[in-house]
Amino acid sequence: MKPMLWFVIILIIVIAGWHWFEGQQDKTLFKTAEGKICVNLHAAEAKAFLKVHPETQVLDVRSDAEFRGGALPGAIHVSIGDAEFDHKVSMLNKAKPVLVYCAGGMRSRQAVGRLKALEFVNIQHLHRGYNSW
Repeated sequence: MKPMLWFVIILIIVIAGWHWFEGQQDKTLFKTAEGKICVNLHAAEAKAFLKVHPETQVLDVRSDAEFRGGALPGAIHVSIGDAEFDHKVSMLNKAKPVLVYCAGGMRSRQAVGRLKALEFVNIQHLHRGYNSW
């Protein structure tokens, strides 16, 4: 077989494997305890959610430089890399919905785990992050 064909086959296998892995991880991450909500939303769903729930706290967990380059309207910026992340996000209202995002969805998935540990009641995650907005 030609080298280019092998490259395409390997690329397809890697992409399929990544989507499978992400799906398995999401089954655990977005599982919720009774009385709590933790949902992975696509951009259109997130936009609709924000219209219905204007009280939502929008949490941007990207780096300072990324945040300066643009953010969702009304976003609160606390980088997931900040040593004080848990303390800073603890200042948010845990009873109000929080929509968390990063650039592509990986760092915000880490933040979802931290928000769950901090007892946030309603966590909405922007699937594929700011790049999907």
